[in-house]
Amino acid sequence: MFAEILTIGDEIRSGACVDSNSACIAQKLEAAGIEVVRHNCVGEDGTVIVSVLKEIGHRSDLAVVTGGLGPRDNDLTAGAAAKAAGVDTVLHQKALESIKKYLIIRQRPFLQSYKKQAILPDGAECLSNSIGTAPGFGLQIAQCEFFFLPDVPVEMQQMLADQIIPRVVSMQKGNVGIHLVKTISVFGLTESTAGKRLIEFKPLFPQIKIGFRTKFPEIQLKLYADGTDINRISDYLREATEWIGRRLGDTVFSDNGEPMEQVVGNHLRRKNATLAVAESCTGGLIADLLTDVPGSSDYFLFSAVTYNNQSKMTILDVAAETLDNHGAVAEQTAKEMALGAKHACGATYGLATSGIAGPGGGTDDKPVGTVCIGLATPFSAAAHRFNFTNPSRRMNKQIFAVTALDILRKELLNL
Repeated sequence: MFAEILTIGDEIRSGACVDSNSACIAQKLEAAGIEVVRHNCVGEDGTVIVSVLKEIGHRSDLAVVTGGLGPRDNDLTAGAAAKAAGVDTVLHQKALESIKKYLIIRQRPFLQSYKKQAILPDGAECLSNSIGTAPGFGLQIAQCEFFFLPDVPVEMQQMLADQIIPRVVSMQKGNVGIHLVKTISVFGLTESTAGKRLIEFKPLFPQIKIGFRTKFPEIQLKLYADGTDINRISDYLREATEWIGRRLGDTVFSDNGEPMEQVVGNHLRRKNATLAVAESCTGGLIADLLTDVPGSSDYFLFSAVTYNNQSKMTILDVAAETLDNHGAVAEQTAKEMALGAKHACGATYGLATSGIAGPGGGTDDKPVGTVCIGLATPFSAAAHRFNFTNPSRRMNKQIFAVTALDILRKELLNL
């Protein structure tokens, strides 16, 4: 089964707004075993929308469309879909009830402009929107099953997860073709270095396509496998994943697409261990990453952004002599910061960062991109210095934070 994604909107077409919806839809469809073969984008031009819908209808099995379902006059998607399908538009009672229910719950008045959002192609299936006024709808155009969703990301994501993906999975039943995708996450190698180490992949695994994606500061390997026997395809992917693991070693931190912070959290939970963090140059980014993971309160206890020397001494008990003799960006300082964080709340582990994110502040001895990372464990404490050469302050902060988490990951795994 082949799918396409269509985004409708002048802001996306012109580049004024980044199209994050298409990326999300593609990821979810691929995870559900659907191969996305094309991304499309058009502006708010009814004639163009009709033309593109017809083209997709004659060449794909499935399409997810976002945008143009609002109450404005230039929200043209429903009318264009009706023309492409060769049907009229009608006032859809279920869609109207969905809008009114949403407004009643939120104690908002019903405006006549909302009625436009309930005018759908005749025969369309209404897809209720529980967190917005614009219902979606499903419609067959030529050979393709279309799903039309609002372009507000939070609304689109919920409707995609609750209504579209279950339908897509059901549509695949009895389909002789199987499409599986696996994501392997790597940290500590450049894309070119990883590519060189995996140069033999294609001849060894001709039945699997491999793709590289940089998601700074990590890289992701996508493995795509197609066939008719799910057991055989799963075996291919397992063998390929194990081979990649041997070639790339401990730089592979996940073989299921989990981010570094979630991997670290899982290891902490399995060990029944807790963590405290002290940050200087990363400014709370490590804590933000960790607490983005649901359930992180099971293991994450404490965070302190000790940006100046006084706070390092007062909150973390870093010795004045250490700062006088070595400075804030030093292994000795990072080590004491990690110990101070650990002792502040009785955590199992303490993790600390102190560095120079730039663009200024560097010296010959400690250039921009220098970071010292301290780790205190139940048995010892140590710190390491790294030097990165990224072009921006934000990129330095990101790689500092993930490097710190990676050091903890390897400690938890005894690597």
